[in-house]
Amino acid sequence: MNNITRHPIQHLGYQFIPKEYLPPEKNEYYLRFEQNPNGNYRHLTAYEIEALVRNNNTSDDWNQIWVSDAFDARLVKNCQFFGLIRIGKLEPYYLEYHNLRMRVGLYNSTIISCDIGDNAVIDNVNYLSHYLIGDEVILANINEMATTNYAKFGNGILKEGEEESVRIWLELCNENGGRKVLPFNGMLPGDAWMWTRNRHDEVLMESFRQMTLRDFSPKRGFYGRVGNRCIIKNTKIIKDVTMGSDVYIKGANKLKNLTINSSEAAPSQIGEGCELVNGIIGEGCRIFYGVKAVRFVMASHSQLKYGARLINSYLGNNAIISCCEVLNSLIFPAHEQHHNNSFLCAALLKGQTNMAAGATIGSNHNSRGADGEMIAGRGFWPGLCVSIKHNSVFASFTILAKSDFQYELNIPLPFCLVSNDLEQNRLLVMPGYWFFHNLYALARNARKYIERDKRIEKVQYLEYDYLAPDTISEMVQGLDIIAQAVAKSYLNCAGNSSSETDLISLGHRLLIEVPEQVQKITVLAEGFENSKRPVVILKALQAYMLYRELIAFYLAKQIVEFAKTHAINSLTELIAQLPHNTFLSEWDNVGGQLIRRDALQHLLADIRSGAIQRWSEVHEFYRQQAVRYSADKLQHAVAAYFRVFAQMPNTLEKLKELLQKGLCTDEKITRGIKESRQKDYANPYRRAVYANEQEMNKVLGSLEDNSFIRWAELAHQDFRHSVMQLVANG
Repeated sequence: MNNITRHPIQHLGYQFIPKEYLPPEKNEYYLRFEQNPNGNYRHLTAYEIEALVRNNNTSDDWNQIWVSDAFDARLVKNCQFFGLIRIGKLEPYYLEYHNLRMRVGLYNSTIISCDIGDNAVIDNVNYLSHYLIGDEVILANINEMATTNYAKFGNGILKEGEEESVRIWLELCNENGGRKVLPFNGMLPGDAWMWTRNRHDEVLMESFRQMTLRDFSPKRGFYGRVGNRCIIKNTKIIKDVTMGSDVYIKGANKLKNLTINSSEAAPSQIGEGCELVNGIIGEGCRIFYGVKAVRFVMASHSQLKYGARLINSYLGNNAIISCCEVLNSLIFPAHEQHHNNSFLCAALLKGQTNMAAGATIGSNHNSRGADGEMIAGRGFWPGLCVSIKHNSVFASFTILAKSDFQYELNIPLPFCLVSNDLEQNRLLVMPGYWFFHNLYALARNARKYIERDKRIEKVQYLEYDYLAPDTISEMVQGLDIIAQAVAKSYLNCAGNSSSETDLISLGHRLLIEVPEQVQKITVLAEGFENSKRPVVILKALQAYMLYRELIAFYLAKQIVEFAKTHAINSLTELIAQLPHNTFLSEWDNVGGQLIRRDALQHLLADIRSGAIQRWSEVHEFYRQQAVRYSADKLQHAVAAYFRVFAQMPNTLEKLKELLQKGLCTDEKITRGIKESRQKDYANPYRRAVYANEQEMNKVLGSLEDNSFIRWAELAHQDFRHSVMQLVANG
């Protein structure tokens, strides 16, 4: 039975806060007046009351309606007022937005205990209750818009007297809730990632919980807010929603328990048919066309479109999800997923990721419960119709060729292509694939993400370069992995399975001293797949040499950048200022920001001890790490180079050689960018759809006019100039 209770009509609009939750000597408006302290209101005049009555308006108590000096009673018609109402200026204008023209004033609406800003439009709002409305707001054709006294606006908190069972959690990375976190307004990708890790550390987990609760009041009685210049039209239900300025909502079905961040510089928009419940929406977000989102956080400038479903998930900044379903996932910034038949579940994606059509990540659980997980480093790209099995882990910039991968995968080598050889029942892994076959896409994506980063406040420094501490560390480890695989395969071919105890050292010697022998053997890897079938490393020698070249190039790039930043013009001065610490630090991808693990551990220790008690302090840590990032990265580059080459660039000859080799690598990469794109123009099958070359250039744009290729060539010339200047000055 529906529990419908009756109350005296004179109570409508009053007793918003139950008496048991009112502090002593406070009335039900005390929080409202704190939220909106503007006191420039007066009582209605007798003339104004007469005009309001003549315009078919009613009020339970005209003395409870307060107005500004510029209030025009003629602009209020056919409205019912209950409770304390405060109304700003109403002047004889109309407001226009996207060809929608509406006269200023209040019309055909029921308004209960609200503050209304200057020159607002409220027309045909059937039920408007307990809201603070900003200036020049348009509210038109809304069925229900109300705030309850226990509104939490999407935050994972409880109000006084509420039971734990009503608290909202986000069950990220795992469907069983074992990594759940409390959502809160202002949650950054790094916050969500830290909270999902270290689940065994109960002190740390409770510290995160208390940090969240400190930032939000448990008091009942906060009003919903509609910021200045918001437009809401043709919408059915808005309940317990607070929003910043310049929000545009049109045709939404249901918005409940939300914070919608928005500003003049970064307005957020919600479109037709959307149903959003229990969420935090960052500024500059776009949500359109039948989206369903429940228990979610969208970081700033992310998008949901075309019927996408986002449930129990965190979507990072500058990410786009269309037409598909995402469940229980933590997604770092710059993610793209555009296809109706893609599915993502129980995943941690560390940024710059792309899901192709038909990809189903997490649909094939292989345990007795829905408790599998998948972790992928930056640049993960599952191709068409890819299906993988939990639990799986992928190094940075892994691309999966179209296939059904029936076994769990642990791919530790970065920049690789993983594919199934069904004919011979083998798994094929090609490290360095992007550099061998598609440099244009790899390099262009790095540039693209920088250009698409629309964040106003860049608290976390997001790394988009494909050569960074995470990928360099993976390549350093990858050299040993390839060397060990080469050594084992070489000994097996020679009929000697274990005569050499130090396989890694043997592998390095073989790869460097007798590469022609390595070329002749099939290199098999172990531990990449949970199966008994062979795993073949393709182009092992080329990948090994590529990794070494890129590690040296990474150092050369960091040195040149350091010299430019510090206005160093000679190699001698440069050598004196380069770091000499050869300790190879470990790094973590903290929501898209790369941070030294030792620094992160200090942060976590401070959180455990209570030295850090607010998320704002954590965010200040992110800012500090961003400031020191270039210095940390240079030290890491030096240490990685020393680990691989067993020497330091600490003499004029060594440093000059390093920079000249780096220049050659940069030239090779720049040339490879153009050549990989040129294949699209030379491929006869791609050319077959065009009548002639002129038509192809009209459709694709000519190769010579490609803006990214031109940018890459200019960047190379700049790098060349810097290197030659340093070398010349000696």
